[in-house]
Amino acid sequence: MALAPLLLGEELTVTPDVLRARYNQELARNLPPADVSVTAVDMGGVPGALMTPAEPHDGRVMLYIHGGGYFSGGSAGYHGIAGHFATLLGACVYIPDYRLAPEHLFPAQLDDVVQAYAWLAADPERADRIVLAGDSAGGAMVVSTMVRARNAGLRLPAGGVAISPWANLEMTGASYTTRDGVDPLCSREILVLMARAILGTTRPNDPDVSPVFADVRGLPPMLVQIGESEVMLSDAVRLASHLADSRVRTSLEVWPDMFHVWPMFTDILPEAREALESAASFLDRQLP
Repeated sequence: MALAPLLLGEELTVTPDVLRARYNQELARNLPPADVSVTAVDMGGVPGALMTPAEPHDGRVMLYIHGGGYFSGGSAGYHGIAGHFATLLGACVYIPDYRLAPEHLFPAQLDDVVQAYAWLAADPERADRIVLAGDSAGGAMVVSTMVRARNAGLRLPAGGVAISPWANLEMTGASYTTRDGVDPLCSREILVLMARAILGTTRPNDPDVSPVFADVRGLPPMLVQIGESEVMLSDAVRLASHLADSRVRTSLEVWPDMFHVWPMFTDILPEAREALESAASFLDRQLP
């Protein structure tokens, strides 16, 4: 991982912004549909991108929360997956560029995402037509954003999808051992370094960063998607179980042989397209 020296506190030959730009360039190889437009947008003080499909449904909106371990990523790398969601749902998809660690320690990332969501939910014409989706750290923030919104008295989204969620920064699940070295995109070692770099004084079992410990009662329907090869498998299953135990209508999809955030790779992997279609179908059923 190119950002490993920064995680280790070592001297860099280039700036973190350059490393992150390279990371986004790699992700940007996953292209959106040709008829989806991309524009810059300000979400109540949080910058980001807006993906608009060729045939939008009136008022349908998605907030897509990108991954990257709270440490990297950005809207520029996620036009592909967000653009496909836009087409499949007929929704305008907003991708916030939240602040990143270690320059901005957690909960700065969640604060920004909640601010963007509050801006979306303040529009009465779309307040009942908002859904959330996100991957990895963004998958965890799908749940944490809903919890924060509920606690603040905001109108909740119609539903959410957490793709490969990094749902427990204690990382106590068995798959952190049994799947370590199997998942080509994510390892326990890198996640341990990331957790140290982003948490600051936040405890790893803080419910804001590890929603397996959160009070999730009253949240809207949720779909959790996880690859069977992922080190995060055990904690994603734990998150789904926790949601279900809290009387949240919950669906769990475990995809055999799939790796971390495989739905990104729609151009090369049939299972990626199938997973996105399944997620979009789930969200479509929640929307008016």
